[in-house]
Amino acid sequence: MKRRQLGQTGLSVSPIGLGTVKIGRDQGVKYPSGFTIPDDDAVRNLLALARDLGINVVDTAPAYGTSETRLGQLLTSRRDWVIVTKVGEEFEGGESRFDFTPEHVRFSVERSLKRLNTDWLDMVLIHSDGQDLDALNRWGTLDALLELKAKGLIRAVGASTKTVEGGLETLRRADVAMVTRHPGYDDETPVLDYAAAHNKGTLIKKALASGHLVMKDDPDPIGTALQHAFSHPGTGCVILGTINPAHLRENVKKAEAALAG
Repeated sequence: MKRRQLGQTGLSVSPIGLGTVKIGRDQGVKYPSGFTIPDDDAVRNLLALARDLGINVVDTAPAYGTSETRLGQLLTSRRDWVIVTKVGEEFEGGESRFDFTPEHVRFSVERSLKRLNTDWLDMVLIHSDGQDLDALNRWGTLDALLELKAKGLIRAVGASTKTVEGGLETLRRADVAMVTRHPGYDDETPVLDYAAAHNKGTLIKKALASGHLVMKDDPDPIGTALQHAFSHPGTGCVILGTINPAHLRENVKKAEAALAG
């Protein structure tokens, strides 16, 4: 897949990225069917396949259980990868808790650097609890990330948002917004409009509605979803989570077809 520049971040990314919830967490997830967390060999092979297929973006978070730690152990050739992680949400004892204080931001970023076995993080996003503007403006969360960026620990910062207002504020003040877009949900299109007009970076989450679109009566639900995601010029990179090599190959094939069409 042909790489694309992600807004003004200086990062060159593949059109789709690999989401890694399923390599680290199997509790409190919203997928339509259960799954087994894969062993190290399976994850290592999945990452190698992703790289061979042209994927260079890998998306993780502290809230994804052991995902960060496993990626730090199993990713090879650090410079081949654009690593996206997050701050603000912790998943402990089967439940999420949120801490958006600057102190926790600094702690979380230092921990992610250690877990991921890296000297820098390509992107760090605020993992919103739905109160986007509080994290961006009230708690000082974004300011703390911008300070860490200035120190060279992070290349780009932003937020994984849940509201149009939060997405727009993120792009006004930061580099990247992660927003939801799929054929059944276009509410956050204004954020993509702003990104396209101002050359800002975006990541698309839930492009398959956490797997639920595959259950719909559509002969090609993945193709439909990716055509929809890439139909907007503000779309940067679409994050698709899978632990199935066949699904990964299909995702890349459908993405290429959507981009070519």
